[in-house]
Amino acid sequence: MAAKDELGKRGEALAANFLEGAGYVILEKNWRCPIGEIDIVALDGVELVFAEVKTRSSVAFGHPFEAITASKLARLRLLAGAWCEAHPAAYRNIRLDAVAVITSRGDGVSIEHLKNIF
Repeated sequence: MAAKDELGKRGEALAANFLEGAGYVILEKNWRCPIGEIDIVALDGVELVFAEVKTRSSVAFGHPFEAITASKLARLRLLAGAWCEAHPAAYRNIRLDAVAVITSRGDGVSIEHLKNIF
């Protein structure tokens, strides 16, 4: 596995643990369908949350949230719809979130969570 892939997987695991610690119930990680992948699907109380996780080893090339473009948000919305079609439970409240993970060598791990990004 490439170093970038390992960093991404580690970031997604850290983000899932962070969300669980905040009381979220993780329903799925890395859910895939023909149009792409959702990093984390979780419940926050009665809200169904689709979370995009971006991980960096530093901010030398920008903050992880900067990698979430308008086209990425549009794709995440389509993926959320596909997930809901594949799981026909009645979720009334749906939310898109973003989680930034920065794993600096000397500084440990920094995690930021933005709710309702779109």
